[in-house]
Amino acid sequence: MVITNTYVPREYLALKINFLRQQLEKMPVIILHKYSSDDCNSDRVVLNNHRYSSSSDKGKYYIKVKEAREKLEDELRVYEAMWNMYFKGDLPEECVPVKANRVLYVDTNSPVIMNKAYFDSLKMCENPKYPRPDNHIFRGVHYRSAAEKEIAIFYTEMGIPFVYEPDVMIKGLVKTINPDFVLYIKELDTCKFHEHFGMREYSDYLSNTKQKFSNFSNAGLVQDIDVLFTYGMDDTWFDPWHMMTILNSAICGTICMDRQKKILG
Repeated sequence: MVITNTYVPREYLALKINFLRQQLEKMPVIILHKYSSDDCNSDRVVLNNHRYSSSSDKGKYYIKVKEAREKLEDELRVYEAMWNMYFKGDLPEECVPVKANRVLYVDTNSPVIMNKAYFDSLKMCENPKYPRPDNHIFRGVHYRSAAEKEIAIFYTEMGIPFVYEPDVMIKGLVKTINPDFVLYIKELDTCKFHEHFGMREYSDYLSNTKQKFSNFSNAGLVQDIDVLFTYGMDDTWFDPWHMMTILNSAICGTICMDRQKKILG
């Protein structure tokens, strides 16, 4: 699990903290005790009133649970420290984890919930339509522009998993498309698409934006909620502060839409 020490937008940071607190509430507190006898020294795994040898199957399992809990506790301490540094006070009440259940239509009768299972089914695609230069590499992946590389770095620093240019089938098209990024927001158990347009020719990118917006809309996706659009020159530095605003807005919008669904029944 990635722990970022980079500035995180206020609402998204609050969501991260609340998510970690919820996860920890579900996990048992496990203690590791040293046990000594005349002929051996070994650890005992203590869970409530039960004790297990560290070498037993249950003992090994609970040691892994203990290690997982400690990682979450470390992550929570980092984010709480960031909150106290930048914002202070109570967390916004509305920034609570939800299962967003956002859907993508593959065809008229086939809505697909864009959850972790959907994200895990996506694989990075070597789309042959456009070349990938050798001068925009990050963690072994060749990105098509400096801006896309910066976006990849941004999501990595935010601790957000993503897939670059996966094959995606959507309603209304006879073949797959390759969105620039599909990211997974674990706190909402949902995916978001991100298309970045390099502004080489104004008329070209405007036409491309219109077509892609239409395709995503026909598949049931909502702009600025399910699909993020950014623009910039292909070989220039990309502003992460602008991306923070877009991402934070999409996350808040997803929570708001979920709340409206519950109110409407």
